[in-house]
Amino acid sequence: MLFARIREAFPDLPVILLTAWTHLEAAVGLVRAGAADYIGKPWDDEKLLATIRNLLELGESRRELNRRASEERARRSGLALRYDLRGLVFADPATERVVSLACQVARADVPVLITGPNGAGKECIAAVIQANSAVADGPFVTLNCGALPSELIEAELFGAEAGAYTGASKAREGKFEAADGGTLFLDEIGNLPPAGQMKLLRVLETGRFERLGSNRERQVKVRVISATNADLAAMIADGRFREDLYYRLNVIEIALPPLARRPGDILPLARAFLGDAKRLGSDAEAALKRHGWPGNVRELKNVIQRACLLAPEEVIHADDLALPSPSAAARNHEVVEEISREQVEQALREHQGNISHAAGSLGLSRQALYRRMDRLGIER
Repeated sequence: MLFARIREAFPDLPVILLTAWTHLEAAVGLVRAGAADYIGKPWDDEKLLATIRNLLELGESRRELNRRASEERARRSGLALRYDLRGLVFADPATERVVSLACQVARADVPVLITGPNGAGKECIAAVIQANSAVADGPFVTLNCGALPSELIEAELFGAEAGAYTGASKAREGKFEAADGGTLFLDEIGNLPPAGQMKLLRVLETGRFERLGSNRERQVKVRVISATNADLAAMIADGRFREDLYYRLNVIEIALPPLARRPGDILPLARAFLGDAKRLGSDAEAALKRHGWPGNVRELKNVIQRACLLAPEEVIHADDLALPSPSAAARNHEVVEEISREQVEQALREHQGNISHAAGSLGLSRQALYRRMDRLGIER
């Protein structure tokens, strides 16, 4: 068949078929075989010319898209050649801009604030900054300020002498001492209590601090990278975060968008999480791209790992992903919004302020409870 031979020799060449058979079944077969379009006999000259013009315009658009995609691949390859990206997987231009900025400021000995929602990959960006910094050979120490009770954060940051607090049976060094000569990454910096904020400001200004229960000053040289999903400007207005500390931390701000605003990253990340064990079907890929990803990259990883374990076949299909429908996601949001201030406060009292246990009793994730507390103005 001539059409098949043309397609084999010139796979990218648009082909319009003239046919005397214009039945739907025949048309579907032609399109599946690769025909750009078909026109039934006897044809209309104007329709034929319009079809050709449309294909020429479409071809020009495709060439432009291919040119842009080629330029984006070249830029990503250039970044990977010049910098240590720590195996970061990305393809979206928005993420590329974030990574490029992170690499650009990595050598500067200034604090960096990374903003963005939970699960978006802020720690990965911090790791890229550390890997390309002047202290790349030094330690990279992390502390999640939202995972500890407020009364223990200062001891974690600055260390404590024996007897400084109940249960402190021996002296211990803090994260600043552990990170001396390297980088300290402080996640969820908005959860740092006022006393800890004041001491952190002093360390950033002087490099000096005291352990809890000690009067002896210690000197360190530490590059601080912090991250938050909170609106620090609103917290400053409410008196919950020091403005002078904010400007100290925010010499350079890197804003990492949520995964939903980086759609080009979804499939590359999904394939990376999947590995070689299984592959995604076209329906699964379409479902992944449609989903809103409120949990960002962390949610995507969980979805892929679960599907990889439970899918009965080598090819993962949309049903294997168990993604909620848009209507179900909307209902979940409504459920969260219906939880009152009194319910949240009662759950926190019953569980002595333990966020994980309180969230579980309300049927929420920790992140969802944090967001609800912020909306209701409940201090963490």
